[in-house]
Amino acid sequence: MLACGVVSRIGSGFIADRIGGLWTLLLGSLAQMTALVLYLLMNGLTSLYIISALFGLFQGGIVPCYAIIVREHFPAKQAGMRVGIVIMATLFGMALGGWMSGAIFDLTGSYRAAFANGVAWNVGNALIVLWLLLKPLPRMARERSSAQARG
Repeated sequence: MLACGVVSRIGSGFIADRIGGLWTLLLGSLAQMTALVLYLLMNGLTSLYIISALFGLFQGGIVPCYAIIVREHFPAKQAGMRVGIVIMATLFGMALGGWMSGAIFDLTGSYRAAFANGVAWNVGNALIVLWLLLKPLPRMARERSSAQARG
């Protein structure tokens, strides 16, 4: 899972260079959600290893996309502060998710509900990203993306 996460971080950077940070985040979130659904459907040690590798491959590039998204949509002067806030929120979310999954397991005695909870959070994330993609870009971001397309 960790080795695939490294591959994911590099690969997501290449993808983000071509299609943008928001689209890359959407792809990563949908792929991560798919891996979580596979955890729900499969049972066994071999499938656990295979799906864990896929999960690492899918989730590793999600967090770095946030810095790309901030840079694509905000001025460089604001990037440091905004990236710091976004990464802090991401770390809080990952800590909360780990705790929440453990609490769900303690309540149910099964990880199925915890994986379903992860799927639900990914659906929420994908909906937010879709909303951002459908929103008109701010003037500065439009100018930057058209300049990148020319250059």
